[in-house]
Amino acid sequence: MFDLTKIKKKNICIIGLMGSGKSIIGKDLSKFLNLKFYDTDKEIELITKKSISEIFKEEGESYFRYVEEKVCIDLLTQDNCVISLGGGSIINSKIRKIIKKNSYSIYLQVKISNLLNRLKSSKKRPLLNINKDRGEILQKIYNDREKFYKKADFIIDNNNDKFQVLKRIKSKLKSYAE
Repeated sequence: MFDLTKIKKKNICIIGLMGSGKSIIGKDLSKFLNLKFYDTDKEIELITKKSISEIFKEEGESYFRYVEEKVCIDLLTQDNCVISLGGGSIINSKIRKIIKKNSYSIYLQVKISNLLNRLKSSKKRPLLNINKDRGEILQKIYNDREKFYKKADFIIDNNNDKFQVLKRIKSKLKSYAE
């Protein structure tokens, strides 16, 4: 198991826009480091017994953000785990403070054009499932969140090969442990 105390953190969190690969990278990284893995969106669905899309449709975004805050704060206080955070959780100041205090944060940076390609057939993204240009929506979301994403402990480009991304993350973490 990777010793997070060497980097003076309780856990590792993965941040980025929808479609940036947070769940895939987070899951693979947790296996490599022998740490528990949590995906906040999956945890929200387990607790509410509804999909994220259903929550947005039936309860609205403000209710979703309320549940998201509770789930994220609970998970971000856990020890020895990798947490994939929902793309919008970073807009919450309470969540950002706990990330800074407890987590080694990794921002998966992806070009908007690549995100559009990855998300083109997705029906699970309530912020994209409105009758507007998806590229414009993603760009606006990115512009609103960029300043928060850029404060991550480690920023890595995730436009191409996930294995190269994982290799670079592992190398970065190993450098702290030496």
